[in-house]
Amino acid sequence: MFTRTDQLAGNPQMVKLPFYCNLFILWRFIEELIAGLNYFNMKKITFLLAGFLLFNYTCFCCTIVSCARNGQVFAAGNEDDYLSTLYARVWFNPPTNGHYGMVSFGLPDLQAQTIMNEYGLFVDFTAQYSINPSKFNIQHPYYGDLFFEILSTCKNVKEALAFLKDHQYAYSSQALLADAEGNSVIVNVEANTIKEGDYQVNTNFNICDLKKGVSDRRYNIAKEMLSGHANLSVGYFRDILNRTHQEGNLTTLYSYVFDIKKGLIYVYFFHNFDNAWVIDIKKELKKDYRLENLADHFPTSYAYETLIQKDPGYKKEQVLAEIYTKGADNVITKYLSDTSLYSTMLEVGLQLVKDAWNQQGNGGMWLYWFGLPGGYSVQHFTDSRLNAAQRIFTSLLQRRAPDIKLKNFMIEIEAYINLVQGNTKEAKYLYEQASASQNDAYPLSYNRAKEMLREIGMNN
Repeated sequence: MFTRTDQLAGNPQMVKLPFYCNLFILWRFIEELIAGLNYFNMKKITFLLAGFLLFNYTCFCCTIVSCARNGQVFAAGNEDDYLSTLYARVWFNPPTNGHYGMVSFGLPDLQAQTIMNEYGLFVDFTAQYSINPSKFNIQHPYYGDLFFEILSTCKNVKEALAFLKDHQYAYSSQALLADAEGNSVIVNVEANTIKEGDYQVNTNFNICDLKKGVSDRRYNIAKEMLSGHANLSVGYFRDILNRTHQEGNLTTLYSYVFDIKKGLIYVYFFHNFDNAWVIDIKKELKKDYRLENLADHFPTSYAYETLIQKDPGYKKEQVLAEIYTKGADNVITKYLSDTSLYSTMLEVGLQLVKDAWNQQGNGGMWLYWFGLPGGYSVQHFTDSRLNAAQRIFTSLLQRRAPDIKLKNFMIEIEAYINLVQGNTKEAKYLYEQASASQNDAYPLSYNRAKEMLREIGMNN
């Protein structure tokens, strides 16, 4: 697994990202927030930060394979993460004007980790610890949701590579693209490595170093199994995933086998390979947009159930589930009355905004949240989840915030909610409040507010 906004290349000033690539400042930001929020449980702080930073999740391990043999085409992968991230989502985006239909998998921040579109173009990512994008001369960097854009507009690897010529990958991770024609390529900031032979494997080392003899154990296991020239089947790839999955503090949260030509996805949850949820892509994309919890499609697991009850995000997920099943009004009233749930309700409000944007943005990530340039191009829309989130933030702001920076952060998010719903005057007032003093705001929040004020000034 990996989050694509992990490390940027090039000069950040050129793309109006004045500090987001600076690890020192980001970690000072973490220290600031932790120092100012003794009110919160430390685990809650960590959970909230996971959604706040541009780097979001630290990048961890994954195993991804693709293979085309005897007229069949498959892709498969394990999505691994530390136990601090136990919740997975799946969302279905039917085709719209200018966007192909897609099925995406990811975590609550709703950056797609794994995607396949209606034409069978597939992508997944691995973390890379030895790739530093700043060491490369990238002529045409793309600072945004690059592969989501590719799968929205490209049908195969050939079209994707054509797109990448003028929209270069500028992050420190590594992506494997495969298509229904049997082509695949591994993409990183150094090179595009076209598949040689009938299979390709992507794990957590720079694929360009393979010629130097570099590899890892999971890569070698997968390669050994794939080089056996066995007939391809779901069971064959399930065995590969089973033999390369991880358990313990770094664990495989979910796994999948894509039968690309047939448009079928076999999903396995929490390294249990006895139960598969089968998704027929063509059938599902004929339905409306949906965002679902992946765990809801699998039998209850005592191990997973016990684990999530200890998780700092457990209460937030409970509240969200109630909102989506019982309606927002009564549920929000009930939980806002409990003053001990201040941080939980803040997290709920943020998640509601992310969920609303995911649908509005055709399944793409919320670029504004990460301070990326495309996030400042405002799309006006209404959504009941925005209203629910605004009610939460308004209520929390009426109380004494544990920290002035946290207060201004909530004001900034409330400004955004007002702006996308067309309340520009109120949004401007709130953004001015949120950015009145740089010393009283988190750097990312302050910069977003200032950028939005510039946008409002240019458009009014």
